[in-house]
Amino acid sequence: MKGRMLSSVEPCGGWSEDAGAVLRPRPPWFAVYTTPRHEKAVARQFAVREIEAYLPLYRSIHRWKNGCRVSVDQPLFPCYVFVSIERSDYVRVLQTPGVLSLVGSRCEPSPLPTSEIESLRSGLPLRECEPHPHLATGEKVRIHSGPLAGMVGVLARLKNNLRVVLTIHLIMKSVAVEVGSDEIEPVRM
Repeated sequence: MKGRMLSSVEPCGGWSEDAGAVLRPRPPWFAVYTTPRHEKAVARQFAVREIEAYLPLYRSIHRWKNGCRVSVDQPLFPCYVFVSIERSDYVRVLQTPGVLSLVGSRCEPSPLPTSEIESLRSGLPLRECEPHPHLATGEKVRIHSGPLAGMVGVLARLKNNLRVVLTIHLIMKSVAVEVGSDEIEPVRM
């Protein structure tokens, strides 16, 4: 059940351009909690509403009862879509069908670190990945080279492969990414 990373949005930098060719900082990223199995529909609705969204997908092979094998694109973080929005867009996001809430405290949504989202957007398409249960303990490692350089995660082994489990703590979701032993180093406290 693992596959190549797919993405519903192409990666881009941390700055956006207005019609007048003025560069302005990208709005912060937020996690949107969706109705289960509605992530793709919510992402399509965001595109229609011209809200910048990122829905990381992975491809998995499913076998039906009749023995047929089918390749299916599934959300890497079930029930979550990421959006880059200003405070004034909160209501537009919350009015989108399938959206349950913006992740955060009762009073205010919590922004995600922009560097984490941008690293995921640029690095995940270049790696094999699949969802992984959230881990709270384990040896922390930093990826020091390659497309996900700078990301910190928990080292895990699966058969003969090394994997780093990267976690977005705000939504308590993790993803396992295959890495080479020469690409990681322990995080010193």
